[in-house]
Amino acid sequence: MNGVARADAGEGAGAAGAPPVEITFHGAANTVTGSCVHLRLPGGTLIVDCGMFQGPKALQALNYAALPVDPSTLDAAILTHAHIDHAGMFPKLVRDGFHRRAWATPATCDLLEWILTDAGAIHESEAERLERRNRKRGAGEEVRPLYTIADAERSLKRLAPVERDRWFEPVPGTRARLRHAGHILGAAWVEMEIGGRPGERPLRLALSGDIGPRDKTLSHDPAPLDPVDVLVLESTYGDRDRPAIDEAGRRAALAAEVRDAMAAGGNLIIPSFAVERSQELIHDLLVLSRRGEIPPVRIFLDSPLAHRATDVFRRHARELEIEGDGKTAFDGPNLHIVETVEQSKAIGRVQSGAIVIAGSGMCDAGRVKHHLKDNLWRAQATVLFVGYQAPGTLGQLIRSGAERVRIHGEEVAVRARIRSLDVFSGHADRGDLVAWAGPAARGARAVFLVHGEPAALTSLGAGLAEAGADPARLRIPELDDRFALRGAPDQLEVVQLPAARRRADPELKRALASGRDWHNDYAAAMLDMRRALLAAPDDAARHRMLERLRAALANGVAG
Repeated sequence: MNGVARADAGEGAGAAGAPPVEITFHGAANTVTGSCVHLRLPGGTLIVDCGMFQGPKALQALNYAALPVDPSTLDAAILTHAHIDHAGMFPKLVRDGFHRRAWATPATCDLLEWILTDAGAIHESEAERLERRNRKRGAGEEVRPLYTIADAERSLKRLAPVERDRWFEPVPGTRARLRHAGHILGAAWVEMEIGGRPGERPLRLALSGDIGPRDKTLSHDPAPLDPVDVLVLESTYGDRDRPAIDEAGRRAALAAEVRDAMAAGGNLIIPSFAVERSQELIHDLLVLSRRGEIPPVRIFLDSPLAHRATDVFRRHARELEIEGDGKTAFDGPNLHIVETVEQSKAIGRVQSGAIVIAGSGMCDAGRVKHHLKDNLWRAQATVLFVGYQAPGTLGQLIRSGAERVRIHGEEVAVRARIRSLDVFSGHADRGDLVAWAGPAARGARAVFLVHGEPAALTSLGAGLAEAGADPARLRIPELDDRFALRGAPDQLEVVQLPAARRRADPELKRALASGRDWHNDYAAAMLDMRRALLAAPDDAARHRMLERLRAALANGVAG
């Protein structure tokens, strides 16, 4: 593992003495979603982030299971930013018994007002659709949404806005502050000082949340990381170094993609996250349009959530690095905001000359799936990916070269031009992460690498080791791994404890390792079967193929 220690569930379980601090990783462990770190501190317990799992259905199933910690026992929560994979399960946490404060920056609180209620609406709609489908199939089970709009609205009352860099006390004996993360509007990394009697220094802990790259669109650079004893570090792009690019280079690359897409004769479909990515794209496209560097094409923002998030960006414009004021940065005569379903469907009748920005960013939900159905099969159309595509998502399948995909139960050929532009990323790459965390990692007693796929975790660990971090102190926790932090900060001992609850069954482990589960394999098998049947010379050959398949299935069941 290039010197990076993977957690061993039996390590140190017999160490004596009650630990003053425990840290458990209930999400984003060997995967990039579901962020949730549970801290048991001398003065109480809290979680940092309460994120939703995304990707393969085996991973998404964790969202519907009981939460791994009793919400009513928590004394506080801290939310690093408004992305669903960091805050998307907060309404369920509140519904199931959390009744204390959840600290976050004011901008994060404002964004969550729209993001969580939008998520509740999506969960209600999906539950209704699945229940209708089950009734048609003769299965009458009730389908409950993960949470409702009302659950989301109630959870907003638990949010406690706190300005960046201001110390607060989430539980007695622990103080914390939120530092600029440079990821999205309002995003923060968490700095904590735990305990410490008079004359003794406290234990210093930092949790990165998501760290943005240097010179990011709209955002200031992350605040520097001071020396810490324990660091929890995201690793999303831990195995990737991007070419250095400035604002002019980023806009030039986007302009080239737009011109090529329009020259191809079709529409340009851009799957985009509603928060930050959509605003970055709008801002750059409007600047390019005003300068005449792209044709005067219609730009459709087909995401009510992105529209509302843009209003939040306008209100917090002082936090952004933008040209002009908060209004002119996100408004232009060729920008069309799409609100209603009818307006969204009308875009489907536009066959060329339009840019459509729609969610979700990984193509697994939302209106972009309809635009993909309308355009993927057209050779003149272009699909431009501008963000991370998690394993097992529709976006990842398209981006990886799938010739056919299934959308809303229908098979769709992929004939469109598939393009990727990795200049809008909200995540620091390997070099940025090592530059930001390397000095602190050299002196830390423990560095936990989270929020990354296995290759990214291992590669970032190697990069930190090359920068001087002790490989023996670098750890890659598994889901629900629990650790005790014992002793004085300068002699801190990190001991792994038995997990209080372990959720990783074999199918989930397979999904985490490969980014695929049986649902992905089933979809691929159905497409392969259809291709093989169509390629058969005649109906008799197709009949024989199906008989052999039925026999193999029968033998599999019998076995």
